[in-house]
Amino acid sequence: MPKKLFIKTYGCQMNAYDSQRMMDVMAPHGFEPADSAENADLVILNTCHIREKAAEKVYSDLGRIRDIKRERGPAGAEMMVAVAGCVAQAEGDEILRRAPVVNMVFGPQAYHRLPEMLARAQRFNARGGRERPVDTDFAASEKFDALPESQQAPGVAAFLSVQEGCDKFCTYCVVPYTRGAEYSRPVAPILAEARRLVARGVREITLLGQNVNAYHGDGGADGKTCSLGQLIWRLAEIDGLARIRYTTSYPGEMDDDLISAHAEVEPLMPYLHLPVQSGSDRILDVMNRRHTVEFYLRLVERIRRARPGMALSSDFIVGFPGETDDEFKETLQLVRQVGFASAFSFKFSARPGTPAATMDGQVPEALKSERLLALQALLDTQRRAFNSGCVGRTLPVLFEKPGRHAGQITGRSPYLQPVFAEGDTALIGRIVRTQIIDAGSNSLHGNLHLQAKAAE
Repeated sequence: MPKKLFIKTYGCQMNAYDSQRMMDVMAPHGFEPADSAENADLVILNTCHIREKAAEKVYSDLGRIRDIKRERGPAGAEMMVAVAGCVAQAEGDEILRRAPVVNMVFGPQAYHRLPEMLARAQRFNARGGRERPVDTDFAASEKFDALPESQQAPGVAAFLSVQEGCDKFCTYCVVPYTRGAEYSRPVAPILAEARRLVARGVREITLLGQNVNAYHGDGGADGKTCSLGQLIWRLAEIDGLARIRYTTSYPGEMDDDLISAHAEVEPLMPYLHLPVQSGSDRILDVMNRRHTVEFYLRLVERIRRARPGMALSSDFIVGFPGETDDEFKETLQLVRQVGFASAFSFKFSARPGTPAATMDGQVPEALKSERLLALQALLDTQRRAFNSGCVGRTLPVLFEKPGRHAGQITGRSPYLQPVFAEGDTALIGRIVRTQIIDAGSNSLHGNLHLQAKAAE
């Protein structure tokens, strides 16, 4: 009888990719996906450590899982619980101390060893032992070499991890401590994975990395490294791969190859996530972001000159230690100058072990909240304006799945907006020219041009 595995994923797209790969690792060992923790034999919480509330939510969820095990009575003893991902990497001992329900802890570079860890944990559990496996090794290359081919149906759009880790050490960020140093996968296995995805029906691939445009993978026998722009050119040669995206980008790593790819590679979508974080040069310097406002604005200019109509999204942190009212106003001014199609914005969250956590000038929570509301109001206005500007246009939409309502299908525009339309599910997996007839704050409503030739 198959065993059931439930994985709850927190945070970024990289975690979503990792959760998929954990399922691939466990499938040969008789595990199938479960739809909830209640009927699972193994529960994995794949965690994110970027914000304080995300970490605390893990402990809250562990409390609920403890209650599920208790309600299952004797059968609950057979349920194994693991905490994976970045919280596991940063707080492994603390997790075991605070949550006795947890049987094992492993970081984001160790999940290829999950079957061995589970076997050890089960042996300890059967003997009533107190030892619980912890694996937080950082060898990213070993992980990718050991992962099996995926046997799961990936859908129309899929993630593909090409780069992990970060060497930038922004003063607010835990990623260098939880994901390790920057590592780029060689080109050959990336292309092989992409071809397998396309052969199984994937039309769009999003390349993932903590600093994805720092990619510099081994390009092959000539011993030369391959940039992200060059990798995108090679991916674009795969028959059937209609769309390419990538995230998350670091401004200082946007090189000429990548900007040229945006101008010349048709499958590369005209949408770029380019985090800036602040509009104040002083705050950027204290953040150790290694770019200035002027550099960012010139970069945006170059990208938009190369690809007219490019839509941008970004990340912002408000209330960084020492941020003054005038420096916050500089962030608002940058937003007005650039004009964003969408953005993620957050209050500064002090992460233990990062330099910013102990800096002088911590901004009061009430003031951070006030600034965040003002920034989000401006960003929301820009997002609504961008969406409204799509009304009346005919956009190629890649339809991915049925919509919420009968007779409805949903997909994505080139700018990553959700698009809903009345249409047959036979169109799922196809790119169809769609007239945009209405826009909400976060999505578009379209009318299919069924008489037009689908853009394949």
